Amino acid sequence: MLMALTILMIGTPAFAQRSEKIEPLPITQDEREILPSIVVTATRSERRAVDVAAAIDAVFIDNIKQPRLGVNLSEVLDGVPGVLVRNRQNYAQDEQVSIRGFGARSTFGVRGVRLYTDGIPATMPDGSGQVSHFNLDSAERIEVLRGPFSALYGNSSGGVIQIFTADGSEQTEMRSGIVVGSYGTKRASTSVRGSSGAFGYNVSLSRFETDGYRNHSAARRNSGNAKLTWQVGDSGTLTVIGNSVDIPMAQDPLGLSAAQFRDNPRQATPQASLFNTRKDVSQNQLGAIYDFAIDDRQSLRIMAYSGARAVEQFLAIPAGAQTNPLQAGGVIDLDGDYSGGDARWTINTGALELTAGLSADSQRQQRRGYENFVAQQLGVRGRLRRDERNTVSNKDLYAQAEWRFADAWSLSAGARRSHVSFRNEDRYITATNPDDSGRRDYSATSPVAALLFHPDPDSSIYASWGKGFETPTFSELGYRSDGAGGLNFDLQPARSRNIELGAKRESGSRFRFDAALFRADTSDEIAVATNSGGRSTFRNVGESRRQGIEASLEARLAPRWKVNVAATFLDATFRSAFLTCTGAPCTNPTTPVGAASRIPGVAQRVLHGAMEWGDERGWRAGMSVDHLGSVAANDSNTEFADAYTVFSADLGYRFTLASGELHTFLRVDNLADKRYVGSLIVNDGNGRYLEPAAGRSVLLGAQWLWRAAR
Repeated sequence: MLMALTILMIGTPAFAQRSEKIEPLPITQDEREILPSIVVTATRSERRAVDVAAAIDAVFIDNIKQPRLGVNLSEVLDGVPGVLVRNRQNYAQDEQVSIRGFGARSTFGVRGVRLYTDGIPATMPDGSGQVSHFNLDSAERIEVLRGPFSALYGNSSGGVIQIFTADGSEQTEMRSGIVVGSYGTKRASTSVRGSSGAFGYNVSLSRFETDGYRNHSAARRNSGNAKLTWQVGDSGTLTVIGNSVDIPMAQDPLGLSAAQFRDNPRQATPQASLFNTRKDVSQNQLGAIYDFAIDDRQSLRIMAYSGARAVEQFLAIPAGAQTNPLQAGGVIDLDGDYSGGDARWTINTGALELTAGLSADSQRQQRRGYENFVAQQLGVRGRLRRDERNTVSNKDLYAQAEWRFADAWSLSAGARRSHVSFRNEDRYITATNPDDSGRRDYSATSPVAALLFHPDPDSSIYASWGKGFETPTFSELGYRSDGAGGLNFDLQPARSRNIELGAKRESGSRFRFDAALFRADTSDEIAVATNSGGRSTFRNVGESRRQGIEASLEARLAPRWKVNVAATFLDATFRSAFLTCTGAPCTNPTTPVGAASRIPGVAQRVLHGAMEWGDERGWRAGMSVDHLGSVAANDSNTEFADAYTVFSADLGYRFTLASGELHTFLRVDNLADKRYVGSLIVNDGNGRYLEPAAGRSVLLGAQWLWRAAR
């Protein structure tokens, strides 16, 4: 199929003739979404996407002009192939993010995918991360890197998602907006951008509230982000990034069984109400980046960051399960800090560009567990049951080079050496709960290589190869399957071997097409070992494979018409048979999983199509369709979420005034009010796998952009 696509791109005269007949149109601000994209995530230097031997997309973001809530990552990445971001309708667990099937098994937060904000890691050294502090109000774009070259970002690099904050504008401007909608949804935001001489700034604040589609799913979120830049002399730039997120209350409705979903998808489980399951989160982070041009060929980049994060979560673990003296309780209390840095040197001689660097990151957290009851009262903090100091750190060396050895050819190669260390210092030691302190270290070298050919300046064909690895997270190491305390020292990192063939074409501001074939073979895939006492333990299960094809098309069909189509076909299966646990309690896996079973959480088909009509002023309208194939909910493939297709539409009017712009919109999601499963709690021990998506929902918004007089 890729060969056919390549022939279409470079060998079909009719296609070339049609391209030549398209007259270039004047480029407006709205056309930035389909301009030849400039990306940096794959090569760590500015490059056109068509010049990069990797599958990478840049998604332009402007909450002022785009008709959406502006809170969730799933709102902006639906048109990127290979990527699936699923809104759980549960702000206590964050969104579910996967790239080519990596990360799909995560039951909370994000794992298996590296996350960054302006080059600063949002993924901890153990591979776990969160997107709750991604601020869309101040963002300029999000880049998504897929395939072998993701391994150059280290542990758990099944893919890379990086959000970039916009620089301060030359003309001072203020942006304010309000969005209201179904289920008590409200968002208010304001931001200021500008510059003064060598100083630039972009500061934004937002508040989000919702009653939730489901019962017991209300949430509040306050978010702030600031980017400050200074030109230092003639060749240096200092950038300071600060962000904060406060989630003072996010109720957790828990998952539903298939029978509960059929009966009423808006219900919360009885356990959620009984224990008042919920989460509170606060996080503050500050980072600085210094870019310095040593001369016209060499540059240096130094980054450092530090942050603090606190989490309190109330679970629905029955009081009876906590009679075991080794049980850690039903309230999780995490309080800690994290920090790190990265330094890299780049030299570009014209034909050869070389980058070499080193990075180090660490996370230190106090993990306490408490009973979730006092006497007969449930859902409150009770006696201390766990107290330990968790530390995880990484030290990495990396290098990558690109050699343009001919006019149309380039060769890229790189490697990263990673060392990840986990340490647990137990401070809760009793006669029936012995000292569980321990340490576990992992190391890996991840090489990558790629060859790229340009049939013409606006087209490319490439092949890439690489190896990656994924350590267990602290949550997966935290419990042993034999019931004893301490870390699960038997867990090995999952190691993958990746190949990719791709083709790209751009045509000015009118047209962009990408396609890629890929395969990732993984050894020591991590899967569930036991479910007991409200906890899951994990083990390695042998071989797995993720393979498929992805393609996307963006085009301006006429001056007022734009279209975006993205498709992913993914076959993700276990290649080795093993035994697993189903139901709870289960202390000994006995359910067979066949060698051809589907990896849970991964959809075989993901299709997205969108069309927009309108101009910079006046009326505009849009419509989109999304289709997701069926998804296995557990390793044994006995439970599935059905395939679905949903439609959305929006209508808006843009006013252009002397001092700025006013953008208004009305949006309706799930037009047919279809009942479907939005995301899954993979391998849930209680069989409550399903997280329902919202029914028909309406958003009404107004966004104001004010610019100071010149």
